[in-house]
Amino acid sequence: MMNKKLILSSLSTFVVGVLAGGALLYNDDVYNAVKETITGENVQNTVAGITSVDLQGMGIEEALAAVQAQRSQLLEEQVKSQIAAVQARNEQLARMNSMLSGLYQVQGRLGASAAANAVVTSQEQSNLSQLYSAAGMMGTPKTKGEVDAQIDSVKKLIDSLGNSQQMDMLRLQSITNKRNEAFDVMTNFVKKMQDSRSSIIGNMR
Repeated sequence: MMNKKLILSSLSTFVVGVLAGGALLYNDDVYNAVKETITGENVQNTVAGITSVDLQGMGIEEALAAVQAQRSQLLEEQVKSQIAAVQARNEQLARMNSMLSGLYQVQGRLGASAAANAVVTSQEQSNLSQLYSAAGMMGTPKTKGEVDAQIDSVKKLIDSLGNSQQMDMLRLQSITNKRNEAFDVMTNFVKKMQDSRSSIIGNMR
């Protein structure tokens, strides 16, 4: 009786592993990792950025689940890191826009007809110095000519930051899609394992 149960249990694990394995083995990296684990070629695996997954002693189901779970976790961490990068870029843009607004105010007070050597007041220099410091920049302008030059320079920096921001958003969208796909694969994999076990147990009754 015990031998029969042992055989049925082993058969169940084998069949479920074969059925559920198809959910992940389409990924060559995952396939190679599990293959190396089963053949004993490499127990500590590095797969698509997944490091040191200890798969020793695991069945194929557990191995696949462990690899996919860590992949999902790494993608989640990448999403968080990219969100932080986007937020930092937005904050930098906000500071640069505040600095540009301050420069425009000084330019407006001096007037379009003012000479290039028209002096910026000490109070205006102090205000601009605070804005420059917040943006991580130095060298506040002291004349109208310098103000005009700084406006052109800051506008170019803002345009560059805007382009980088768009790339950051595209990267965030890409990583988010991969993260969602990884979670879907893992969820479907677990569901298929459960369904397969239930089907096998039902057929044994």
